[in-house]
Amino acid sequence: MAVSYKPKVILVYVKKAHAVNRFYPSLQTCNPNRMTHSCLSYEWVLLIFFHGILLMSMSSCLKSKTVPALANETDRLALLDFKNRITQDPLQIMSSWNDSVHFCNWLGVTCGPSSKRVMALNLTAKKLSGSIPSSIGNLTYLTGIYLRNNSFYDEIPQEVGCLQRLQLLNLSRNSFGGKLPTNLSYCTQLRVLDIAYNNLVGQIPDHLSSLSKLVELDLGENSLTGTIPAWIGNFSSLYVLRLPENNFQGSVPGGLGRLSRLGFFSLSVNNLSGTIPPQIYNISSIYIFSVADNQLHGSLPTDVGFTLPNLQRFFGSGNNFTGPIPDASKSSKLARLALA
Repeated sequence: MAVSYKPKVILVYVKKAHAVNRFYPSLQTCNPNRMTHSCLSYEWVLLIFFHGILLMSMSSCLKSKTVPALANETDRLALLDFKNRITQDPLQIMSSWNDSVHFCNWLGVTCGPSSKRVMALNLTAKKLSGSIPSSIGNLTYLTGIYLRNNSFYDEIPQEVGCLQRLQLLNLSRNSFGGKLPTNLSYCTQLRVLDIAYNNLVGQIPDHLSSLSKLVELDLGENSLTGTIPAWIGNFSSLYVLRLPENNFQGSVPGGLGRLSRLGFFSLSVNNLSGTIPPQIYNISSIYIFSVADNQLHGSLPTDVGFTLPNLQRFFGSGNNFTGPIPDASKSSKLARLALA
């Protein structure tokens, strides 16, 4: 005779196998030689157990589908926080940043087509004034920030270091102050770091030596001090190195001669001394060479037009160079040679 057990009783004991075994010894194995009710009871246990597993799986699935929605809400709130930090907006750019449309359609915002996460923030030359909130670090899918030619101020938040997908950061021609955030060292995918024409102070932190994928490093026209780090010479992909109009002292690192892809080289208007490492004159890809208005001395190679075949402009005035003037006739591309 088949005996039916109340599901409530079974549910209580399937949670702990030892409890089931203790109160229902026949449920340990389903032996066909035993009574039929034991096997039926075991089947009930299995049925209820796997039904519970199915419910848990469905619950996990539903939860996973809510993750993008929560992430998208995080992006939306971060953008609204950015909007709240804007103090002047004469072009009414931020007026489009409202809930009448999805934030991916807000002016200056670009999202991934499938993820709907913010991938780029481009507000170049929008006459905006304000500061960058720390919540910028919550836009973890950002690959590009373009805030060039505005009036942003205050310090660059350390939370920028949370943007580990970031490849381009252009904050040039603003009024950012303070020091370079050391947490930028976590943005190891950065290709372009351009913070020229601001009010940055302090030294270039050694933490930034981790940015080995940089193609452009532009920190010109600030008030940076200290020496030019030798580890910049390890940035094998670097094409643009601009550090003019700061307060750098010391010598030009010889390691910069390892930058075999360098095209734009400018260290002008600093307090650099010593001689220019001869290795730099062998970087054939250089087309702009500017070291004007420093305290450099020594002689310039007379065959600079030959060793630098792509050279278009050479600025060396305002130093203490001696010796013969380089022969520019060997470079068909040289348009200007300024030494006086």
